[in-house]
Amino acid sequence: MAQQNIYDNDTFFEGYRKLRGNEGSANNLFEIPALFSLLPDLTGKKVLDLGCGFGEHCIEYVNRGASEVVGLDISEKMLEVAGEENSDPRITYLRLPMEELDKVEGQFDIVISSLAFHYVEDFSGVVGMINEKLCDGGFFIFSQENPLTSTHGQGPRWTRDEAGNKIYVNLSNYGVEGERETTWFVDNLKKYHRMFSTIVNTLVDNGFSVERMIEPIPDDKILEKYPDQRDLFHKPDFLIVKAIKRKRSKTC
Repeated sequence: MAQQNIYDNDTFFEGYRKLRGNEGSANNLFEIPALFSLLPDLTGKKVLDLGCGFGEHCIEYVNRGASEVVGLDISEKMLEVAGEENSDPRITYLRLPMEELDKVEGQFDIVISSLAFHYVEDFSGVVGMINEKLCDGGFFIFSQENPLTSTHGQGPRWTRDEAGNKIYVNLSNYGVEGERETTWFVDNLKKYHRMFSTIVNTLVDNGFSVERMIEPIPDDKILEKYPDQRDLFHKPDFLIVKAIKRKRSKTC
């Protein structure tokens, strides 16, 4: 099955790049700090970044002491920026969908992915390949859209009062997993919804133990500056997971 490569769409790419440059974006306020808070000591470690995008995280991993970083992405446009703005002798960028992760050579201490898995249809297949690429005791750390977000497919996301204020989020078809189409910079963007239990059980079935999960919500300091982020008390945008590969007889 052909993988979606929406990030090479000019309209989507420019909209996304502008969003990531916004200091007050949800990524900068919540997702990135939560993801990085789960990182172990990277000194001397080999890191694989799935869906590396502009390579900003790859540079951060090198700055934290990683000896080698491989950044994987399907988007030519994203990797062009990564090569121009975030290059380092310790970083290798590969244009490859994560569904073809088995083509990457070598073993890794840590596999990290930021906001990519809700675009992946065969989550179990990719998680299985990640397990094979990790050393025993290696970490798999990833963020994705929160299932309370990814379940939305049609109709208004919020119920509002007469003044237009959000009262609560509309939830439907949470237990119906699979493809959703949404509009975000472009129409007909495909994402894949999975329940919390499916995410956790897929990790367990593929040889992982879950160590930590975070659903970031704003603190008082963020709310003072960005009061609209109070919406996250109704529905967190992100889910961040830290899992560890259960040890077997073979080690790196």
